Amino acid sequence: MSQQNWGSFQTLLGHLEEGVLTLTINRPDKMNALNQAVLTELAQAIEQLEKDQAVKGVILTGAGEKAFVAGADISEFKGADVNSAMEMASKGQAIFDRLEKSKKPTIAAIHGFALGGGCELAMACHIRIATEQARFGQPEVNLGLIPGYGGTQRLTQLVGRGKALEIMMTGNMVDATNALQIGLVNQVVPATALMEEAKKMMGTILTKGPQAVAKVIEAVEACFDKTKNGYQAEVTLFGQCFGTAEMQEGVSAFLEKRKPKFS
Repeated sequence: MSQQNWGSFQTLLGHLEEGVLTLTINRPDKMNALNQAVLTELAQAIEQLEKDQAVKGVILTGAGEKAFVAGADISEFKGADVNSAMEMASKGQAIFDRLEKSKKPTIAAIHGFALGGGCELAMACHIRIATEQARFGQPEVNLGLIPGYGGTQRLTQLVGRGKALEIMMTGNMVDATNALQIGLVNQVVPATALMEEAKKMMGTILTKGPQAVAKVIEAVEACFDKTKNGYQAEVTLFGQCFGTAEMQEGVSAFLEKRKPKFS
């Protein structure tokens, strides 16, 4: 896929530079709320980036100054019944699950509100960098709802059962400082440095063995997959590394006291 193809979306902006795809949810007038059009295009973008060999890593962010993603588009909830609501949740979960399991590293660059589906989307990324003005939350109980795009599971995994229950049952927002303290985000930076820091961290990751990075993602995912034994997955993936030219280059470079040149 050529770089020009990343400009073909209606609700997303894509910019590919030096192997890093910056994917921006572009509905600033709606605080980047996740409607079905956004979810459909996100699914398409994830499928495309997995196939595009020019894409080495992804930075996901939101347009405008107010929000990363302020939540789902509540106007689409009206008139939904039990079955259509379950279909909606299943669709969102499947898209976010594919993002989380992508072998290409993803960083969420978060400014402003990351609420509801926005918080769930950020949690589906491998790493989260937030500005000092970022605000997180799962306020679905205010609508008589619960998180439906994986939030009950990922928030518990990230911050622990007690804190996750508190956040979801009170519906209270979590500021950036507290988000860092409880492990919801990896780093908090000034707003002016957000994209610079995201690109810097991604740049560091992309100097490492790409197959090894992908296997790290796969091994960590196995920790939370009840159908798998995480320790056995680690043994298998560790062993597989020894069959790669990447590992041979890494070991040779270390012994020869030089920087590795990974392809």
